[in-house]
Amino acid sequence: MAPNQTFTVNTNNETSNNSASAPADDATRSETGAANASESRAPEAASPSRAPEASAGSGNGPTDPAAERDSLRDQLLRTAADFDNFRKRARREMEDAKTRGKDEAIKEILPVFDNLERAVAAAENAQAISSVIEGVKMVLKLFDDTAERMGLKRIKTVGERFDPAVHEAIQQQETDAHPPGTILTEVVPGYMFGQRLLRAAMVVVARKPNKPAESGADGETKGGGASA
Repeated sequence: MAPNQTFTVNTNNETSNNSASAPADDATRSETGAANASESRAPEAASPSRAPEASAGSGNGPTDPAAERDSLRDQLLRTAADFDNFRKRARREMEDAKTRGKDEAIKEILPVFDNLERAVAAAENAQAISSVIEGVKMVLKLFDDTAERMGLKRIKTVGERFDPAVHEAIQQQETDAHPPGTILTEVVPGYMFGQRLLRAAMVVVARKPNKPAESGADGETKGGGASA
């Protein structure tokens, strides 16, 4: 019987030992889990503390007023310089355009000057005046063709109704042959360049004659009012 009692005792000891060690293992595992949980929560708790540093480094924080003032001043100076350069360039381009326009106009009328010089040279040795007149007419025709090609148009005058927009009356002439306001004579020709008036034509305009005065028996003058 002694061996059986020993075996029973040993078995109870092992069982008691196993039951005693189980709570210890559970406690160890609980401590390990708590430590792991605390470590996993540590970065989350630390992240808010790093946010201000990141935001400060991103440049969203308050800026230096002096630096901002200097930056705005530099931008203003650059803008003013760019505008001044643009104004100078625009003025230079306008002057160049005017010069090119004058050059083109002079090139167009140079043949007229050449023919006028030839006409003068021919007139000095001409035997008949008719040949000189014919040469001058040819030069005038050349000028008319050149002017029309350039957009220069002569204003119509004789026989037309007086138009103060393009005509300038320098004299009035009484006549019954034409209605009042009719242009009788052109003194100085006028020209239009496109739709723009270059020079008004100076003309003589017809007016209605004055009625002769009538004398009555008593010597008083009747009628005779002048009207244009």
